[in-house]
Amino acid sequence: MLIGEYIHTIDDKNRLSLPAKFRAEMGKKVVITPGLDGCLFVFTLEQWQEISAKLAESSMLQSDSRSFSRFIFGGAVEAEIDSIGRILIPEFLAERAKLSGRVAIVGVQGRAEIWDEKAWRSYKEEVEHKADALAEKLGQVGVL
Repeated sequence: MLIGEYIHTIDDKNRLSLPAKFRAEMGKKVVITPGLDGCLFVFTLEQWQEISAKLAESSMLQSDSRSFSRFIFGGAVEAEIDSIGRILIPEFLAERAKLSGRVAIVGVQGRAEIWDEKAWRSYKEEVEHKADALAEKLGQVGVL
């Protein structure tokens, strides 16, 4: 399970070092996709296959299903983790998430998220202000 928050620097060639704990769980190759809320998602190949299978089960007759599949698959790339633990983030994905300089790499159970550090701090602050209300809602549906 991927957990924790790490601040790293993305270099001018869009290479980013993944935390050692993440590399140990993710293997030698990952899939990077556009994420939600302005970040990028990073999946193991196994998780990517599971997500692909679930999305394949959704109806292509539903507009929302088609749109989300195009969004996530159209922007997805496979990336190898190099010998010193870096991944290369394609320019179009780095631009989408406004990555430059310092970035946050966040473990979210089965995926990693890559955020611009300032965007992550702002998002985290916003969520912290409503954490009690979110917990209440999750409790109502039996999650907590």
